[in-house]
Amino acid sequence: MLSAPRRVISWLILGLSLAALPGCSPTRLLAPGQTLLYRARLQGAREVNADRLEALYQQKPNTRFPLPKLAIYQLGQYFYNPERLQRQLEEERTRYDSLIRLAGRDSVTVGNLLLKREKHTQRHQLVLSKGNALMRIGEAPVVYDSALTARTVEQLGIFLRSQGYFRSQARAEQTVRDRRVSVTYHVVENAPFRYAQLDYHIGDTLVAGVVLAGNKNSLLHLGDRYNEEIIGLERARLETLLKNAGYYDFRQQYVSLEADTSFAPGTVRLRTIVANPGPGERHRVYTIRRVNVFTDAGTTRFGVKRDTVRRDSISFLAYRHRYSSKVLNQRVEVRPGARYSLSNTQTTQRQLADLDMFRFNNVVYQKVAGDSASGLARLDANIYASPLKKFQETTELGATYSAEQLGPFANVRVKTRNLFGGAEILEVSVRAGLEGQYRQTVAPGQDNTFLTTQLGGNVSLILPQFLVPWRTNRFLTRYNPKTRISTSYTYVKRPDYTRTNLEGSYDYIWQRNAYQQYVVTPLNVSLINTSKLDSAFREYLKTLANNGALLRSFSRQLVPSASATSLYNSNDFNQTRNARYFRVTAEIGGLGRSLYTRPDPSTGELELAGISVLDYARFNADYRRYYRLTPATYLAWRLNGGVAHALTRTNFITDGRASASYAIPYDKNFFAGGGSSLRAWRPRRLGPGSYFAPQTDKSGNPLYDSRGKLIQDENVEQPGELLLEGSVEYRFPIYDYIHGAFFTDFGNVWSLRTDDPREGANFAVNRFYREIAVGSGLGLRFDFTFLIIRLDVAAKVYDPTALPGDRWALGRFALWRNDAKPWLNTPTVNVGIGYPF
Repeated sequence: MLSAPRRVISWLILGLSLAALPGCSPTRLLAPGQTLLYRARLQGAREVNADRLEALYQQKPNTRFPLPKLAIYQLGQYFYNPERLQRQLEEERTRYDSLIRLAGRDSVTVGNLLLKREKHTQRHQLVLSKGNALMRIGEAPVVYDSALTARTVEQLGIFLRSQGYFRSQARAEQTVRDRRVSVTYHVVENAPFRYAQLDYHIGDTLVAGVVLAGNKNSLLHLGDRYNEEIIGLERARLETLLKNAGYYDFRQQYVSLEADTSFAPGTVRLRTIVANPGPGERHRVYTIRRVNVFTDAGTTRFGVKRDTVRRDSISFLAYRHRYSSKVLNQRVEVRPGARYSLSNTQTTQRQLADLDMFRFNNVVYQKVAGDSASGLARLDANIYASPLKKFQETTELGATYSAEQLGPFANVRVKTRNLFGGAEILEVSVRAGLEGQYRQTVAPGQDNTFLTTQLGGNVSLILPQFLVPWRTNRFLTRYNPKTRISTSYTYVKRPDYTRTNLEGSYDYIWQRNAYQQYVVTPLNVSLINTSKLDSAFREYLKTLANNGALLRSFSRQLVPSASATSLYNSNDFNQTRNARYFRVTAEIGGLGRSLYTRPDPSTGELELAGISVLDYARFNADYRRYYRLTPATYLAWRLNGGVAHALTRTNFITDGRASASYAIPYDKNFFAGGGSSLRAWRPRRLGPGSYFAPQTDKSGNPLYDSRGKLIQDENVEQPGELLLEGSVEYRFPIYDYIHGAFFTDFGNVWSLRTDDPREGANFAVNRFYREIAVGSGLGLRFDFTFLIIRLDVAAKVYDPTALPGDRWALGRFALWRNDAKPWLNTPTVNVGIGYPF
């Protein structure tokens, strides 16, 4: 009997096979006289974006890629019986009506029954009106409508003219064959009209001075093609420009642009007109008279007045002052005596929100009464901020599934706001887990799964300014500066070892804008200790080719480091924009260790209080690009690279032999493979280079398969000092919150150590391109808006670590694992939260 996962995949394959059968007759569901819109093409678009023209189609054919939506709909029709569904609906109603009558005057029971009846009725009515689940995943046949084709031609013409192609033409041509209609939209752009003259007509001389002074930022330039979208953006720019200059009442409705195409052949004379508010009136420049900050907006105490604290001419009002007026004052850009500015208003709102102290904040302006008669133009600014709860607790409960073992975990986080009254944030988190995992290294004859106990805690204090020994400039506040002091402790207990990691960090964080963030860590210290290491496991580590890295990772280590990170991300959480992501991190550790360490008399290794210290430099760059192909489909790709190397050699003794090597802390190496790397390989198991790790028996002898070839051991993590990897992913909708993806991953890690004993592990310019691993697969994403659950299934395409003859892995692809055939290339399943990149 098939196991549950095999049954699911088998039914999926069967369903896709059945879906292909009705797809052979796509016109079967059409009524007499109807034709199917089979294809819509566009010809003649050379300068205009073809995607934007295609978006104007009033009728589009059924989707055939990546899923045959019409075929899926027809498959659902085989199982759709409206008469039976209507009968079931009536039976459900009758049954619940009977139960409601029996409930009598029991209001609680009646209420529950009414809710259940409504739920069941809505479900049946949904299926009756929109079809069963398969029909809703698919698409009903698109019946061709000539009126919609004519409407499309009209829309194409309007759009072309709005882009400056005033002499353009658009027409449609239909071809009918076997009740299938193919429509070809022909467009002729002809030469676009361009700006030959840009004039301004502004009655208010003061407004004219502001507009002309900011003309260098104009979106309109001589020689540019006429474009109504750019004209609309220019109107909005002028409104923002004047609002930032104090014109509180100004609206873009006062701005109009007139185009004259009779000026010269193929040219446009564009005049920008800024009208006055009325005959004989001028636009008024407003200044700020008072600024009042209410830090407890939404709170009411009858008969009690708010107390007022003044700082730098700003009044802070509250029933009880909980927040430092000094900190809040630095975040307020709206100042008494200054001109009104939309930019300063928005900056104030953003900076107050960045404190994470208030649920919302809003700046409301009121005109000073009586100013109109006296000729003045002043505003009172009232800033209303509603505080968040002082304490916020978040609990996460879940489970991991690995190696056919389920492991529960719990994570509790407590956030305390405004700890000392200066808008500080204290975060305390505790994590506990019991997880089933693959062994990182497996001795022959041992089971490759066991449970791991993990306990961890983290405490961090975040201050809303840079904590430095000198006075910082108030100007820095607009970059949302923060100082984070944190410490964490991690305890891991496995049958082979017990390991702890105590880490402390001091960080400066600031943002250049909404997309750009910088983090500078002048000091990070990790103390790694292995309190227990099984003797048999220690001996087995010595037999591994990469024992220098693995074995040393279990010694006591002190890792002092400093780092800097620049992060640019213009995407949103659901990754639905044309966007870029670029993260660069530079890190240096153990710098100048000879100044604070001493060599161990027996090994010569540099130590501090008996703890080894390694020095290293590490650099990592991660670039991602997201393209929105259509409103619902996206293409994303990623390139990720890094290099790490020791600054000086380290002396150590292994098996009584002294040696010196460029060794770095194990956790500072790079690894390839896993759910956010090359998904066809197990986490951290790919590479390095073309290194082949043979599997051995208890005596250390290599094992062979039934073909007489060595069996590869994939139970050992493979660290490297050089990383090159990338991914390409096509994302598309399937149904409602379910999305799909096709992806290809490529890359590897390499060693930079000339003394690395792993054959083929080191990087070489003349062969590294032949050691790029490739894997492909497909995935499902369940997008719940606030949470994205990802399921990816990937298979190896090219494996540079396999034996010659087995490297092109598709030839040995198999759905199911066969222990008698260890060389088979079976898919790898990855489950994760969020997108892989």
